Amino acid sequence: MAKEVIMPRFGMTQEEATIVRWIVKDGEQVEYGDPLCEVTTDKVNMEVEAPANGILGGIRYAEGETVPVTEIIAFVLAEGESVPRVDQKKTTLREKTAPVQPPESKEIRATPVARRMAQQENLELGVIPGSGNGGKITRQDVRDYLEKRTVSGALDERKLRASPAARRLARQKGVDLAQVEGSGPRGRVQGWDLDDLTASSQPLAMDQKFEVIQLQGMRRTIAKRMLNSWQTIPHITFSLDVEMSRVIAMRQELNARTDAEKTGISISAVLVKACAAALRQHPILNSYYGEEQIIIQPDVNIGLAVALNEGLIVPVIHQADQKNLSQIGSEVSVLSKKAREGDLHPKDVMDGTFTISNLGMFAVDQFTAIINPPQVAILAVGRTAERFVPDESRRPVLRPMMTVTLSVDHRVVDGSEAARFLSTLQGILETAGAHWA
Repeated sequence: MAKEVIMPRFGMTQEEATIVRWIVKDGEQVEYGDPLCEVTTDKVNMEVEAPANGILGGIRYAEGETVPVTEIIAFVLAEGESVPRVDQKKTTLREKTAPVQPPESKEIRATPVARRMAQQENLELGVIPGSGNGGKITRQDVRDYLEKRTVSGALDERKLRASPAARRLARQKGVDLAQVEGSGPRGRVQGWDLDDLTASSQPLAMDQKFEVIQLQGMRRTIAKRMLNSWQTIPHITFSLDVEMSRVIAMRQELNARTDAEKTGISISAVLVKACAAALRQHPILNSYYGEEQIIIQPDVNIGLAVALNEGLIVPVIHQADQKNLSQIGSEVSVLSKKAREGDLHPKDVMDGTFTISNLGMFAVDQFTAIINPPQVAILAVGRTAERFVPDESRRPVLRPMMTVTLSVDHRVVDGSEAARFLSTLQGILETAGAHWA
């Protein structure tokens, strides 16, 4: 019996993944556990493995297409077995004894990406020949149709390819859309292409060259999630200065006695330890916001944002409150290295309950960070730098100071609770001692 190859869910909040490449081609022999394709989410690149021995068949999505989780993407067939028919709406498998024939109904079968492209280009799907399984229209079919239509000169697509927002702005600004260089798919003019124009602006020079970076993979998902977070979560922020003399002294003492086989303690590791302890005292910040409910998490799992060329990834230190500083330091070092080498596994990025974003290494003094839902708080950390502050006698003295900024979801966390958390965190850091190790 044919085995379904399902787009797996790599995280609790994941809704879709993009197929980067097919490692195995249609009709090739596979064994159980063989990697079939590579997919990417906002967190990691992972391989989808064969669920059984057999022959890969019925690939339903091409490279570059975005697929909802739990969707059937292909099948593993026994020798001589035909590709099953799939109910598109329910993605349930119905075995057939004969090869799949195009459906007799008038329903037009197309991939979700093909439907979106056709809608953007104002195309009727019925006029596009489908090359997919059972005559299904794919993204490439839409592209081929557009190319043929352009070559034939049937109409000037260039003037028609513009979003509604771009058309409205063009009318307001008196701009000829035919003279605007579009940054959207296939040169489609988007609203932001006209944002910098004034009502008296002249048509853009067509010899201008723009670098266009398509949002895809990790960057595309990050953009969607951060926009959703900013639009739906009422952020409030609180900043506080922390005197870091004790932390610096503790790190020097611990790292001086660290043997060559172990990794030194970083500021990020200290922050993870301190935040974990503070969250135990203020558990409301260690919660998720759900459907009109607050779910306080039993484990303190601290995510630590790591910058990559293609975006941002957040490996997680699980049960950080139950680990000593040496254990956390080693784990932070290993996970950061795996993140930069693209070697993280789903378990390394799942189930975070609180996030730290540290830009101190880039000489940033202070910034605010956007909450990573369903979490309700994130801590932005600036650099440690010497500043003049008053001592006990109100005389100016130089002290190593660090500014932290806490962003919280105001639906869940009140200002007073956020302030108490920061005060607790400040006390933990300013009294840090070697006993932490």
